[in-house]
Amino acid sequence: MDYFSCCFPTLISSLVLLLLASYKGCVLAATFTFVNKCDHTVWPGILANAGSPKLDSTGFELPQDSSRSFIAPTGWSGRFWARTGCNFDESGAGLCSTGDCGSGQVECNGSGAAPPATLAEFTLGSGGQDFYDVSLVDGYNLPMVVEGSGGSGMCASTGCISDLNIQCPQELRVGEGDACKSACEAFGSPEYCCSGAFNTPATCKPSVYSEMFKTACPKSYSYAYDDATSTFTCSGADYTVTFCPSSPSQKASSYSTPTTEGTTTSQGLGTGSGLEYTGTGSGTEYGAGSGTGAGTEYVGGSGTGAGGETMLADGSWLAGLAMGDSYKTTPPALQSALMAFTTTVVLIFALLHL
Repeated sequence: MDYFSCCFPTLISSLVLLLLASYKGCVLAATFTFVNKCDHTVWPGILANAGSPKLDSTGFELPQDSSRSFIAPTGWSGRFWARTGCNFDESGAGLCSTGDCGSGQVECNGSGAAPPATLAEFTLGSGGQDFYDVSLVDGYNLPMVVEGSGGSGMCASTGCISDLNIQCPQELRVGEGDACKSACEAFGSPEYCCSGAFNTPATCKPSVYSEMFKTACPKSYSYAYDDATSTFTCSGADYTVTFCPSSPSQKASSYSTPTTEGTTTSQGLGTGSGLEYTGTGSGTEYGAGSGTGAGTEYVGGSGTGAGGETMLADGSWLAGLAMGDSYKTTPPALQSALMAFTTTVVLIFALLHL
């Protein structure tokens, strides 16, 4: 009995730690790996949405043919982009010609990208399902592809492989073709910004400019209400964000359109797969939602996601656990882990009592 009293809590603690470490989908969430295949250095920027913790860096230098990884916790949401044409001195002070975050430093320190910039946006769902997209709503500065690995569900690759700077119309062009503005950024008109009388999916339609973006990059957001073919889901995956992919991988070149069956649209809220679109961009409202920063944000809506997993209204299986309805809402991988853990504890308890 003394051995049991002394060692049983330690054994249980060790098992709990092993369980948590092994189930990265609920504890460590996702590893983001940034890869630079451009023929020049880029300086990725990272902006966490309100309520999400900062990652290990908010901005860093990424030389050609190099990579860097970060771990993001469950529930994290935010965006990534690449700054180009940067000039930083030895103290880390400087500016970038595209995607500059206005901090005057390599670290963005909570500031977002100045448009135009290609954005990768993520919400790591605590209900087991992640949502992600690549957005051109705030324009484009370089090609970018997002690929998931080790996850379950659709987990389709998305992004923009085309060089839009080459085909950018003169009225949207930045400098000598360094970047390509969105029509909203260039003209500020409500019909291009989906604002004012054009702030609903019914009144804000694709423009000739957004259709040009969509044709070149069919899996990227081209304007505010471009949800149906631009939002992707995956569960328990790690993600690779590649800047200037030299050529599409087999996975990236065989994009599959997200399932939109059952998708509904309500006034002011372009929805898809149980999501509500509340994005804004560059201080100009895109749609009737709220929030700040470029691109899109997602807030928890109830319903069945594109990956086929049912989520609670608050996006959390933990609420179901507290209410005694956990088995229906707990992610399948965690169900198995919990069952294995329970069995292990029972066996250890029995052995210690022999």
